[in-house]
Amino acid sequence: MLRIGRRIYSFDLFREKFTCDLERCHGACCVQGDSGAPLEIEETRILDENFPAIKPFIRAEAALFIEKVGKHVIDSDKDIVTPLLNGKECAYTVFEEGIARCGIEKAWNAGAIKFPKPLSCHLYPVRKTRYKDFDAYNYHQWDLCKPARENGNNLDMPVYEFCKNALQRDIGKEEFEELRIARAQMTRSE
Repeated sequence: MLRIGRRIYSFDLFREKFTCDLERCHGACCVQGDSGAPLEIEETRILDENFPAIKPFIRAEAALFIEKVGKHVIDSDKDIVTPLLNGKECAYTVFEEGIARCGIEKAWNAGAIKFPKPLSCHLYPVRKTRYKDFDAYNYHQWDLCKPARENGNNLDMPVYEFCKNALQRDIGKEEFEELRIARAQMTRSE
C-alpha cells in the first residue's frame, strides 16, 4: 500500500492493467449488480437539482420511475445509491446500439450539467472506501470486466492511468502526479 496524506492506495492500481472495452462488455457494469451506483452525499443534492436537465437524456420510462421512487435510494446495505429500474439496470442507463451508457454523462457531454457522473462510476474499477482516519483506493476485479483487463494488458494501461480523469477529479492533479512518481519508482525497483 502507498500512503499519501490521508489516502491509501493499493499497489494493484499500479500493477494491474485495465481499459474498458464497451464493444465486448456492452456496458454491463450499468446493468448487473445487487444495487445501483454508490453516491456521495453531495451527489444526491446534485442529482436532485439537475434532474430536470438530465431527464431529456434518459429513457421516458426511467424518468417516470425516478420521479416515483426518487433520484437516489437507500439499498439493503443502507448505502445511498442510484435506483435500479426493473431491479436490473441503473435507472440513469440508456442503451445505444446495444451498449449501456450513462444518461448523466450524456447530459454532461452535451453541456446541460456540470457533473460528469457519480464518482463511483467514474473511478471504476477503483473502489474508494472512506474510513474514520483515511480513504482507501483499491482495485476491484469483476468477472464481467475480463475484456477490460485483456484490453488493458494489450495497451499496457495501468488501472490508475485509465482512471486518471476520475482520480484527478477526486484527489487533484498534484496528488495524481505523486502517484505517477511513486509508480515510476516502483517500476525502477522491480
